[in-house]
Amino acid sequence: MKISEDKYLKYSLCREMYETAGLVRSFDPNELLAFARELSGWKKLLLAGEGSSRIFPAKNAISSFLKNSTDKTVITEGCFQAMEYDLSDFAVLGLSNSGRTHELLSLLGKLKDQGHTSLHSITSFAGSLVTNISKSHVLSCGPEEAVAATKSVIEQALALEVLTRFFAGDFSPLTESYKDGLRQLADQIEQTLSADIQSDIVNAFAKASKVYFAGRNNGVAEELALKTNEITRRKSMFLEGTFLLHGIEEVMDENEIVILIDPWPAEEEKIKKVIMQNAGVQVFATSSQQTSFPTILIPESTEFQGYIQLVAGWNLLVEAGLSLGINVDKGLRARKIGNEG
Repeated sequence: MKISEDKYLKYSLCREMYETAGLVRSFDPNELLAFARELSGWKKLLLAGEGSSRIFPAKNAISSFLKNSTDKTVITEGCFQAMEYDLSDFAVLGLSNSGRTHELLSLLGKLKDQGHTSLHSITSFAGSLVTNISKSHVLSCGPEEAVAATKSVIEQALALEVLTRFFAGDFSPLTESYKDGLRQLADQIEQTLSADIQSDIVNAFAKASKVYFAGRNNGVAEELALKTNEITRRKSMFLEGTFLLHGIEEVMDENEIVILIDPWPAEEEKIKKVIMQNAGVQVFATSSQQTSFPTILIPESTEFQGYIQLVAGWNLLVEAGLSLGINVDKGLRARKIGNEG
């Protein structure tokens, strides 16, 4: 996707994807310190929200959080299910780009009525409804015109990852090394967005009746499954971990494809046998290393690999959507809260 070309430049979605790099370069973890202090007295933290505001931001933060030892707990849940839990000993952090997500307002409103004293939120809009019932951090990304959220997802993810590190007593995001990493990530995002995607992968995606994204439960594959619906209008499904090898092959067919996000090398031969040979399904991969499958190669990052994997998926979805003649800015039915026209 070359943003300088008219076929991409005319779409808000493509422009907003490219704006992500600038947001990453200017992201300042110091702005979250005061917000983090509000959470510091708690041992447990719930990250609540819906759709793209929660899937990658919350699950990426938790994946990073769990790789380090701490005596604190961070979980994520959809808002209505969270309303069924006893959250009296949890700090609650709600995620809503619009600040008007009905489910989140219901959860926070219920907790406020119960006298809960630690209600927080991250939103893109100052003065939105969520800011009236919680202590809010307002992002700098601004509004998005495209239905599919992109730049807001990345800024929410960075904010959550920094907050959960601070919550665990890890203040490394304040170091120059971390800031250097952000600058490198911004460059890698631009590189990944502008990379050419192999035509055989784009064509297979465009022809597929269903696309399976398989990978870790860190939000990347799951978010791409959602974006597939919004951008390409293709049916999709997220297969967590090695779910791909535990029964779903029974109903797969040759009209479907699988995209592996950074597959475990030890599983590749089994995937070839079970999915490609037995089920007749084409398999592709996204990875910083060449795999046994046709692979979209991406830059490698020690701290931010998930962000690059997600952006590589965006690039593929745009190419597939445009090859199908789809208006990638607007769905036929899907609407963004705050942009319903």
